[in-house]
Amino acid sequence: MKNKIRIAILGGDARYLEMTKKLAENNHFELEVVGFDQLNEGFFGVKQTDLEDLSVEELDAVILPVTGIDEDGKINAVFSNQKIHLSTDWFERLSKHVVMFTGISTPYLAEQIATHGLKLIPLMNRDDVAIYNAVPTTEGAIMLAIQHTNFTIHDANVFVLGLGRVGMTVANKFNGLGANVFVGARKASDLARVNEMGLNGFHLDEITTYTESCDILINTIPASIVTSDVLKTIKSNALIIDLASKPGGVDFAYAKKRGITAIHALGLPGRVAPKTAGEILAKVINQCIL
Repeated sequence: MKNKIRIAILGGDARYLEMTKKLAENNHFELEVVGFDQLNEGFFGVKQTDLEDLSVEELDAVILPVTGIDEDGKINAVFSNQKIHLSTDWFERLSKHVVMFTGISTPYLAEQIATHGLKLIPLMNRDDVAIYNAVPTTEGAIMLAIQHTNFTIHDANVFVLGLGRVGMTVANKFNGLGANVFVGARKASDLARVNEMGLNGFHLDEITTYTESCDILINTIPASIVTSDVLKTIKSNALIIDLASKPGGVDFAYAKKRGITAIHALGLPGRVAPKTAGEILAKVINQCIL
């Protein structure tokens, strides 16, 4: 490749340290980072700069933080004391061929993308990222289960709601630790898969018939599923871990009222395994660009 692909990485958290290192290994890329000025060590072969010194018009790709951009156009930069603001004028300077990556889209970001006719790839919406992230997410859930209970996972009754990209891995790993795993789903094909996996399945419409024996409940469904009616059937010393994206699927206010520990465990890959999470992001971004 004659001309290198110019990529700007703007802000980010611990995941972005490993992601940047991995992307820098690609000889087709020329990287610049903004928002890492508080690091003790820089990145080999990567230019650190300020937003105002960035040659925006020459960029081929921009990587925004997993959290996207807030309502005021500001981005999260854990390793900088500077405030980084991406204005409408900044977006106007971008080439129309530029590809923008983010973890999640936000109203401000979506508006800018639509206004300026840019391409946006929300990484956390991709099936491959979700499947790769299922392992660190599940390990994080196991960590929380150990930290917040006084009994072993082995022989505990663990209820997993949803058999999607994350739910299947959660069910498998907890089963591997010797838990009695019950999986709630709606599709006949999912319930058939649960049976094939040697686990206990139930239709979500019948959840209250089963939850009285629940020790740990792990929700992966981003819809109101663990309602007050469900929580009334769960013992007060049970643990609830909600892995679903905001606003989650648990009535947290009612859980608190009942004295049930309920944790909305967002962003577990970045918290428990930032190195692995960064490698995942780099792998997918490489595939998208090349």
